[in-house]
Amino acid sequence: MTSAVVPMPVHCELPHAHGPRLQAVCLDIDDTLIDFTTAARKALYGMIGRDDMWSTWQRMTEEHVARVVAGELDSGSMRLARTKAFLADLGAVVDDELVHRLEDRRRAEVDEAWALFDDVVPCLDWLQAAGLKVAAVTNASGAHQRDKLNALGIARFFDTVVIAGELGAAKPDPQIFRAACDRLDVPAQEALHVGDRLDVDAVGARDAGLLGVWLDRCGREPPGDPGVPVIETLSDLPELIVSEYVTPSATGPAGVPGQRATDPVSGPHGGWSTISLRQHGQ
Repeated sequence: MTSAVVPMPVHCELPHAHGPRLQAVCLDIDDTLIDFTTAARKALYGMIGRDDMWSTWQRMTEEHVARVVAGELDSGSMRLARTKAFLADLGAVVDDELVHRLEDRRRAEVDEAWALFDDVVPCLDWLQAAGLKVAAVTNASGAHQRDKLNALGIARFFDTVVIAGELGAAKPDPQIFRAACDRLDVPAQEALHVGDRLDVDAVGARDAGLLGVWLDRCGREPPGDPGVPVIETLSDLPELIVSEYVTPSATGPAGVPGQRATDPVSGPHGGWSTISLRQHGQ
């Protein structure tokens, strides 16, 4: 699979006068911006001393987060109920006091291990310089996601943060994508969402009327046409945007904002720039 988008040379004639107009970019948080799996998997190993139960932990977490989204639990109660149910599934019956201690220690280890992927800050810098509105859209259960963005120094890049547990709707429900667009005051068709899960993020966004992009950091091959553009790093996102969409700031062939809007790449579109619309990820 080829994920990097090759910029069109400056001297090429543009086959289309306009691509889709783009005003905003929405980004998933865990495993898109922040290396969640590495941190959480390490902390789980620290709690149970084995590494073969990660998929079970993920499944139980999703089941319990769904209860937060449905309004049945708050995020704090969810974490304790999830951990207690997980331990019971392993055959360990523990009292609430021990569950508290184990979960508090696990959470502390996760918090210490959070790390941004190396491509995140350069991409966010570019999006900001390009004049695009930016939202974080996450299926997490609570406000700890804002704490993560603050602790890692990237909260300043986001115009809004949409959290499933607060909204009462989770990806791929169209409601959460449309809520992000409403908060950004942009129509859905002029917003792009990027995330690491093909079905939940990219296809979910596309089906909600946004432009969906799959961030496939692991280089997985989908079983057929994914139906959305595919990139393997956020470093590819500026080139994809420059190549495919009309954006608020004039943009050069290498994806650097600031080129004059009358140059051969941007064309005579005032404060907007465009390069031809092509197909990717197929």
